[in-house]
Amino acid sequence: MALLNNIVDDIPNVSIITKIEVLRFDTSEKTYKILSDFMDNSLVHNLSDNVVNETILLGKNRKIKLPDAIIGATALVNDFTLVTRNISDFKNISGLRTLNPYDI
Repeated sequence: MALLNNIVDDIPNVSIITKIEVLRFDTSEKTYKILSDFMDNSLVHNLSDNVVNETILLGKNRKIKLPDAIIGATALVNDFTLVTRNISDFKNISGLRTLNPYDI
């Protein structure tokens, strides 16, 4: 539970790809506002040269969708734990720490 408290109490860090993926889906105005407010209160990480280079390496070494590679690379470069319900898309990325919040 301490890990979850640290996540909730800190400013969330998200990849620009995560922001795009979350906000592009059609949803109710109320839900969109909640998600948009969350993103506005998060630190959104853009595509730095380091993230781009790590994304390229990930794509060369394994079959991975480009958005997942960028999200994983963002977490690796910034030494973040990737919080996702979809652990399976990231399971073969060496050195990447993942956390499924539904498993807590």
